[in-house]
Amino acid sequence: MEFTFDAELWVWEARLAWTFVTVPAEVSEEVRSLAGGRRPGFGSVRVHVTIGTTRWATSIFPDSGSGCYVLPVKRAIRKAESLDTGDTTTLTLEPAP
Repeated sequence: MEFTFDAELWVWEARLAWTFVTVPAEVSEEVRSLAGGRRPGFGSVRVHVTIGTTRWATSIFPDSGSGCYVLPVKRAIRKAESLDTGDTTTLTLEPAP
């Protein structure tokens, strides 16, 4: 199952080198139900993500403040897709088997 949505890139205040997007609440709920009990460290869920022409495997992590998952977006991906903090991008997220 794939989910496509728009999200804004933001920097985690506690660690300024980490850039994330927040997975929308309805997508987070779907992913949480699909993952069932398969959640390793920190409640993370393995996913495949596509932004523009870049596809990679990573994990999303639960954010206790929002109840949503957050997705880290590495510098190499931001550079390849010409993205910066505050930009909104369209991405496709697919839970890994």
